[in-house]
Amino acid sequence: MAMDSTVKVVLGSIAFAIFWVLAVFPAVPFLPIGRTAGSLLGAMLMVIFRVITPDQAYAAIDLPILGLLFGTMVVSVYLERADMFLYLGKLLSWKCRGPKDLLCRISLISAISSAFFTNDTSCVILTEFVLKIARQQNLPPHPFLLALATSANIGSSATPIGNPQNLVIAVQSKISFGRFLVGILPAMLVGICVNSLVLLGMYWKLLSVQKDVEDAATEVVPEEDVVSHRFSPATMSHLTSLSSEELNSIVESRNPFSSPNGNQNTGHAQSLRNRTNYGENEIKKASSGEFESGRDSSASKEASNEGFSEKKDEPAISRRFPSVNELTNITNSVQSPEEKEDATSRRKRVLWKTCVYLVTLGMLISLLMGLNMSWSAITAALALVVLDFKDARPSLEKVSYSLLIFFCGMFITVDGFNKTGVPSNLWEFVEPYAQINRLGGVAVLAAVILVLSNLASNVPTVLLLGARVAASAAAISPAYEKKAWLILAWVSTVAGNLSLLGSAANLIVCEQARRAPLLGYNLSFWKHLKFGVPSTLIVTAIGLFLIN
Repeated sequence: MAMDSTVKVVLGSIAFAIFWVLAVFPAVPFLPIGRTAGSLLGAMLMVIFRVITPDQAYAAIDLPILGLLFGTMVVSVYLERADMFLYLGKLLSWKCRGPKDLLCRISLISAISSAFFTNDTSCVILTEFVLKIARQQNLPPHPFLLALATSANIGSSATPIGNPQNLVIAVQSKISFGRFLVGILPAMLVGICVNSLVLLGMYWKLLSVQKDVEDAATEVVPEEDVVSHRFSPATMSHLTSLSSEELNSIVESRNPFSSPNGNQNTGHAQSLRNRTNYGENEIKKASSGEFESGRDSSASKEASNEGFSEKKDEPAISRRFPSVNELTNITNSVQSPEEKEDATSRRKRVLWKTCVYLVTLGMLISLLMGLNMSWSAITAALALVVLDFKDARPSLEKVSYSLLIFFCGMFITVDGFNKTGVPSNLWEFVEPYAQINRLGGVAVLAAVILVLSNLASNVPTVLLLGARVAASAAAISPAYEKKAWLILAWVSTVAGNLSLLGSAANLIVCEQARRAPLLGYNLSFWKHLKFGVPSTLIVTAIGLFLIN
């Protein structure tokens, strides 16, 4: 592609440079306006500098990608409300067998949840769980935080809905959800295992420190501590009732057959106590007035016939106490409205959660069947809104609209930079060395993607290189075109593990851990880099041989 006029090339490069600086360093001292405002500023400058026209700027916004991103975020919000991530958090501590087992669990759960609910969402929800468990076990948090962040990135590479760059690739390449999953899943599974092994090897001694015998004998994490920041168990309300001792003392004091020197009637009192204990759970919920009145009237009848045998008195005793069925009816009649309402609310809650999981499963099945990904996600999101049967504003407010706006500005900025001709000319220089049908060409292509993903971030890299890499591979064969898209998805995603700034998921884990109340931990840039460089290079290289 020929270069545009010198003025447009310079001005377009300046606009893109401003966008890049604010996207990578959102708190830059001379203009600390953040990523979202930075992307809008870059887009506005592209139009003001006349690199692109306003109509071209609007056309550059990819609505299917925005729709898919919006739909998956809404579904993730409702899954969080339905305690999906709470259950995932519980798996981290369930019958855990030590630090190494915990690290492997974190890696696996983080990868699976990221593949279907995006890596950013998984990191936001699971970071505090991981930090709390590590603190309670007196373990250094950083190996587990690294496992969470890096596994989330690797796991998100397996599906089109795992991360934003995969959304772009799936829409532009028109690769179905199922083919995308089958093509990258083997690389993802092996990558998670390798990443975990590198973590275990690097921190083996740190994770081998044994706790005291007393601590080892206790449960790894009390359930109420793990979930205390999101969930508190419901408590049942109980009626005020008499204890068994109080009932027995009242029975003996009011029984006419129990006298200080009358042992012959002990059998009656004992029989009376036995019957009281038999129906204790039912009687104590009945009103004391009904109980005492029934007992006094029966006692007066018993006193008038004290000369009769014990056998003849049995019917009188049985008449003094209601039957079990009668007691059950009394219990139901005196059940408090709060208890009935609480039970009804729990049933509705279980039914609603079941519907959320079924709708999400239906969305995944629709994606696997090859239906339109954007409309499948939006349909699932709206179905959850309707099933919730309440004002959706609180749930919709949790959607990251700033991310959607960031994408709009980024689409316009990248499209304007592409029209200057600079990216095309750079690719023409590299293309002869990056042919995908040669092992050396794959290595060069992966290196270019790796470097650009850490310099310009992964989504802009995909937007800049995607169409060019695919066109170069299609010239060889259609099968290579699909492989080129999958390699771009794999390398641009795993590249986020190289440094702390390489992925939004890394920054989310770092910020969530630092701001956690009473548990704050600062995951430094160098601690991440020390592990990120070898892990990224090894995992990326192995995955390239497994992508189909």
